[in-house]
Formats: sequence, C-alpha cells, structure tokens
Amino acid sequence: MSLNTAAFAKPSVLEAEGDPRRWFALPVLLIGAFLPVLDFNVVNLALPAIRQSLDATSSDVQFVISAYAATYAVFLITGGRLGDWLGRKRMFVLGVAGFTLASVLCGLAWSPGVLIAGRILQGLTATVMAPQVLASIRILFPAAEQGTAFALYGATFGLANIAGQILGGVLVSSHPFGFTWQAIFLVNVPIGFVAIVGSLLVLRDSRADHVQRLDIGGVVLLSVTLGLLVYPLVQGRETGWPLSMIIMLVLSPIALFAFIQFERRLTSRGGSPLVDLSLFREPGFAIGVAMALVFYMLSSFYLTFSVYLQGGLHLTPLDAGLRTLPFAIGYFVASFASAGIMQRLGPRALTLGFVVQVVGFGTVILSVLGVTPGYLEVALVVAGLGYGIVVPSVIKAVVGGIDPRHAGLASGVVISTFQISAALGVAIVGGVFFGTLGTEPDLAAYAHSFAVALGCNVGLLVLGSVLSLWLPDPKRLGT
Repeated sequence: MSLNTAAFAKPSVLEAEGDPRRWFALPVLLIGAFLPVLDFNVVNLALPAIRQSLDATSSDVQFVISAYAATYAVFLITGGRLGDWLGRKRMFVLGVAGFTLASVLCGLAWSPGVLIAGRILQGLTATVMAPQVLASIRILFPAAEQGTAFALYGATFGLANIAGQILGGVLVSSHPFGFTWQAIFLVNVPIGFVAIVGSLLVLRDSRADHVQRLDIGGVVLLSVTLGLLVYPLVQGRETGWPLSMIIMLVLSPIALFAFIQFERRLTSRGGSPLVDLSLFREPGFAIGVAMALVFYMLSSFYLTFSVYLQGGLHLTPLDAGLRTLPFAIGYFVASFASAGIMQRLGPRALTLGFVVQVVGFGTVILSVLGVTPGYLEVALVVAGLGYGIVVPSVIKAVVGGIDPRHAGLASGVVISTFQISAALGVAIVGGVFFGTLGTEPDLAAYAHSFAVALGCNVGLLVLGSVLSLWLPDPKRLGT
C-alpha cells in the first residue's frame, strides 16, 4: 500500500499512533502558521517608506493593511474546507507556493495598486495555507502529544507577532541588498522555499473519508456574511464610520441567517454543506469559539500600547517594539510549559491563563497610571505568561476533540474567529482609546486612554475565565 493510500485508508490508526514523521513535519507546518501573522504585522513599521517610495495616499496605505486582513479573515473557513476535501498537504503546498509568489509581486510592486493587488493575493493564498497547519496537527499527532504540538503552534503565533513588529523596523532601516520596504516581502521567498521542499519530503497527506462537491452557494453566502462584518471592522475607524459601513454591519447578521438556512436546507436534502452545523453541537466547541472571540480582542493591546509608547513617551518604532519583549518572554516560557499545564489541569488551564492575564494586565494599568511605578516590565511578563497558557489551550479546546474529517473546517473556524476578534478589538477597544484621547493629548492623556482601553480588555478576560468554567472535561467525556 502506498504512503498516501495508507494515510487516506487508515485515519483511525494514524490518529491513535501518530505519523512516524510528525516531529519532522511540525517545523514545516509551523512555517505556514508563521508567515500569515508575520506579514500582517511586519507592514506597519514600513508604511512611511512605502508611502514615500510609491507616492501613495493615506487611503492607499490603509488599504495595504486592510485588504490583506479582510481577505484573510473572510476566506479562512473555505480554505480549511478545501483541505478536508482535496487533501491538506496539497492545499498547504499550493498555499505556500502562492503566498511566496504573491510576496514577490508585493516586493516588486511599482505602484500602490499593484501592491494592494499583491496583498489581496497574499491574503487569499494564506487562507489556503494556514488552516491546514492546525488540521494536520490534529491528524498527525496522537491525543497525548497534541498539547505539546498546539503549544509550539501558540509559541509560533507569538513569535510571528513580535518578529513582525521588530523585523519591520530592522529590515527597513538596514537596507539589505539595497532594498528598503521591499525587503519585508522578499524575505518570505527563502522561507517559503524551505516550507515547500520540506512539505514534499516529510508531510503526509490526509483528507475527509469521502470526496465531496464544493458548496458554491455556501461559499458565496459565507463570504458575503464575513465581508459585511470584517471590512467595516477593519476600515471603519480609519474612514470615520461612514453610513455605508454602518449599513454593512447591520446587514451582516441578516446574511448570516440566510447562510445558516441555506446550509440547513442543503443538509436536509443530503448535500455536503460548507459548514456542517452539527460541529457546533460537539462538546465544548461553541464555548471554545466564544472564548477565542473574547480572548483575541486583546490584539488591540499591541495597537494601544504602541501608540502610548510612541505618542506619549516619544519612543522610536524600534524602541517601542523592543518594549514588548517582556511580554514576549513570558509568552514563550508559558507556551512551552502549557502542554504540561493542560495535561494536569485540563480545561482549568484556560481558567488559570485568563486569571494570570487579569493580574498581569491589571498591574500594567496601575503601573502606567503611576500607582505601582517600576513594575511595568514584571507586569508584562506576568501577562505574557497568562497569554502563553491560553493560546494553545483555547486552540486545543476548539480543535482537539473534533472528528478528524472536520479538522480543516474546525481549524478554519478558529483562525477566522481570531481574525474577526482582532478586528473587533481594534474597532471597539481601539475606538475607546482614541475616543478618550482627545485632540491635543499630553503624556497623562495617553496614559489615561491606554489604561481605559486595557481595562476593557481586562473585563473581557474576566468574561473568558467565566466561559472557561463551562468547558467539559474530556476525561469525564471518555475522550
């Protein structure tokens, strides 16, 4: 029996014992998790250079970020489903290759329009690549090792966030090979090449048991639904919330209702829906998605903290990025320890992670306001520890117990939830920050606005800790 035939014919054996090359495949897969997040963050510090080089307008520069973010969030679920149907290795390789080529287009862009087109193409190919990472981890690793694999995934997520903020400044300022902003895109080429070669050598393919037809109607309706929601959240604050954005947000729940009804009718006729709604009846799945939504609104912390450091304390972009390192250190330490914590505490690991974050970020607020001066770095480390516990734990809560045939769909749902949550955080918590800041702020105003915004995130983290108490214990469920 061939290697691929074995992968398709014996998923239960693969799930119980694990793929023999899984630890070689994991670093390759993690590149696919690293690149989309890196490219979301790395552009921020290069925007002034892009604007000057391409003679771009403020609107062009905003769209360089929002076009990628919106495209990535909207099509993730579809990308995950394609992996379930057509093969996760195949989609991963195609996604990495497409993302690499799109990065070349971005790096060689000669106008704002070409750069924006390249960013949209990056977003589309990232939606094919990224969901296959979590789905493949779910398939290739036995249950006893999934906690460790998810922890490494979470650490990669954090590395991409921090590297994006620091690497952008380093590449733009160091001018490697004579490039300025172009280097932030062209650096993806050797990374993508390594991922393609590695996946062809060590990654085993997998897919759902029965090949199904693509639910075109579901793809269209879900894309419209997420587009109506995500685009205003990404662009609304920058454009002053025009009436068109408000109308799109109002229409999004109507489109969601239409999508759900369409999927139900398709299921009742014996068809193959894009989203199997029975997935949300799996123990803990819906609660896990709700937790992911509440938790990842914390992405606004990167925005508000950066504005506080640069606008209030007048630090350079690179220095501001370096100030996040204590948070990153805590994140990485906890990410590697989280597997053992999850094994000991089960779902209560999430509760612990949320509580530790509440303590850490609460102390950050007090430090910024001058109540506990000198403890900012320590508080950031503590907050990072909690963050590092929650990221892999919430992923395992959503994906870990899912039927392998829905692994790609579940992965697309959780990553899409992260992206929507990040957009919500920037729109809502970021709106609170800038609304509180005023027109002529001084350091005290920046500190107050940052404290108020971070206080909103702390409240959401408290809600996340309450939700975590409702998660079922897999040991009690016999899984």
